[in-house]
Amino acid sequence: MAFPYITDIVNAILGTQWHLPLPTFGMLVAAAILLAALVARSEVLRQEWLGNLAPAAHTIVLDLAGIAAVAGIVGARVFYILDHSSEFGADPLAMIFSRGGFSIYGGICFGAVAGVLFLKARRIPIAPMLDAVAPGMMLGYGIGRIGCQLAGDGDWGIQANTALKPNWLPDWLWAQTYEGNILGVTIPPPGVYPTPIYESVAALLLFSILWAFKFHRNGTGFLFSMYLLLAGFERLLIEKIRVNAKHDVLGVFLTQAEMISMILIVTGCVGMLLRWRGRRLWVKALFSAGVLAALSACVPI
Repeated sequence: MAFPYITDIVNAILGTQWHLPLPTFGMLVAAAILLAALVARSEVLRQEWLGNLAPAAHTIVLDLAGIAAVAGIVGARVFYILDHSSEFGADPLAMIFSRGGFSIYGGICFGAVAGVLFLKARRIPIAPMLDAVAPGMMLGYGIGRIGCQLAGDGDWGIQANTALKPNWLPDWLWAQTYEGNILGVTIPPPGVYPTPIYESVAALLLFSILWAFKFHRNGTGFLFSMYLLLAGFERLLIEKIRVNAKHDVLGVFLTQAEMISMILIVTGCVGMLLRWRGRRLWVKALFSAGVLAALSACVPI
């Protein structure tokens, strides 16, 4: 079952017939941005206390979140259009103003660029700020995916294979039909994998890891590099059961998200190695080999 509007959830619980134009996905995204900003602000305050950021840097966090959010919404639509260029050519207006069709990586890329430009304009050190906002970004991602799940915005998986379902796992965690989804798509039983649920759980776990590592003693930029590495692997793995257009890249068929994920993984790995203090060269070599081995195992041949 999907709930495109907040009142759909209220009606399902209370048995009412209310209808207010408050989109579930939009409201959850707004909540995600606000909570991510609050978490980031608390970490910026800690970085100020440590001397990594100038006093009063925390005062621009909400502005930073707002600018990144607006740019992210634009980027999410742009990347989705790029991934569905043929559909866009057939009916541009319908795709531009559709209630569905957003690429999270487009949002992250555009939002990150806008955020960096904003920080440069305010003359605030970029690397410490990126470290400070990394856990909040992961938390926001997890909350945003809850919005995808409730609204049924099309970010679900492929047709579920019920023969593989463990007996102890509830049916709704393995397959859903998203009845009443915001796209108006009919999904035949048994349904598709509810990948937004998986991503929400994964993101909240990764947020916990990043939050624990905020006390690390490595160089600035280490925590954000870890965020890139973890976010890339999470998305690369979930793409195996997601529905997305594939592109021929030198004979290997990859989705847009898989290509970006691999870039994030490599960038995050390199960043962590460069900012990793107090570790011998052979430890770093093993870490790099492990990341590359896991990456190669995830890439379809």
